[in-house]
Amino acid sequence: MLIKNFRNIFSIPELRRKLLFTLGVLVVSRLGTFIPVIGVNVPLLGEYMRGASMLGGLLQYLDIFSGGNLGQATLFALGIGPYITASIMMQMLGMTIPYLEQLSKEGDFGRRVISQYTRYLAVGLSIVYSMAFAILLESKGLALSPGLGFKFIFVLSLTVGCLFVMWLGEQISLFGIGNGSSMIIFSGIVARFPEYIIKTKAMVDAGSMEVWQSLLLIVLFVLICACIVFLEKGERKIPVQYARRVVGQRVYGGQSSYIPFKINVSGVMPVIFAQTILGLPLTLATFLSSYAIFRYFLEWFAPNGPLYMAFDFLLIIFFSFVYTALVFKPEELAENIQKSGGFVPGIRPGNKTAQFFNYILTRIGLVGAVYLALLALSPGLVNLILRIPFFIGGTSLLIVVGVALETASQIEAYLIEHRYEGFLTTGRLKNKVAR
Repeated sequence: MLIKNFRNIFSIPELRRKLLFTLGVLVVSRLGTFIPVIGVNVPLLGEYMRGASMLGGLLQYLDIFSGGNLGQATLFALGIGPYITASIMMQMLGMTIPYLEQLSKEGDFGRRVISQYTRYLAVGLSIVYSMAFAILLESKGLALSPGLGFKFIFVLSLTVGCLFVMWLGEQISLFGIGNGSSMIIFSGIVARFPEYIIKTKAMVDAGSMEVWQSLLLIVLFVLICACIVFLEKGERKIPVQYARRVVGQRVYGGQSSYIPFKINVSGVMPVIFAQTILGLPLTLATFLSSYAIFRYFLEWFAPNGPLYMAFDFLLIIFFSFVYTALVFKPEELAENIQKSGGFVPGIRPGNKTAQFFNYILTRIGLVGAVYLALLALSPGLVNLILRIPFFIGGTSLLIVVGVALETASQIEAYLIEHRYEGFLTTGRLKNKVAR
């Protein structure tokens, strides 16, 4: 049955070309992760990164999007991270700055202008990140020949590498399948799975991990993935009824529809915001760790520590509600439904409908925020309970599962369009309804 499904995929020439092109670009993006930047003591850097508290903050966030290449100082060490950060910043600015908000409403031209601004901002962020990383390497004695020449070569290498990865992502979006940036992040995270398997086997063979602990890790991995799939596909459907209108001899409207409210409206953005906010003071404290007060701060506010996890949990919930409020506007939705002659059964159109939407969003948003916070804290919780020094992060799993679901949906759409049967012979990918 599985062989038949894949035979159906590769029997469509257009879909086959898109899949092979995407695979080829991902291979090129992975090759750059094995090219080290000149002038860095890579073995010593790896040891430092494994023990540095700073990796739990801002650098850990960047390390996710680079597939672990930041700790090896490769050419693609920054990965797609600066571009993702620039996209988030432009998205937030587009909701607050009138000029950018107007551009976003001007169709394809406005989107092209905003994309160009995003690229410029990504270049600036790449320079800032790489310069900060170069200063860190020199301060820790990890640069072989510190000085202005090392900084210039290092910043130029990482910035050019980031721009090349950004270009590869755009090529996937144009000629491949799936979102280019998401696919590159997906490949970087999945590429680390064999490393975790090898580490687990080595710890079991060495006796530092019990067999039941390794089995429990596998069970947790499967359960977290299943939970992500269930909640990411889950949604609350609000019925909308459109009144009938008679124009001449024709009758318009009269049909029923629904508005889907996802459980996790904000996606992974609150986790990124929370880890960035928490990472900034950790980064500054690490640079100033020569002073006793900052060393004391790092001890109390260490990543995966109780205090850090508590603040991270609260910030994720806070940013979940903030991001949802910025992206989803119940008043505009209620107004658009009213203008179209629609109404929610049992709810008066206008302000009452907006209040109802806000009430539903608050209830669903709380569940989604708690789920997202627990997912982001899952590695720290596993470490505290099982005393295992590594675990695949919940944020990484959320990205992997989300990209896999999106890609599977696009492949299924191609198959349905050409063969009227989906990627899964047992049924199409359907969303679950949250009661």
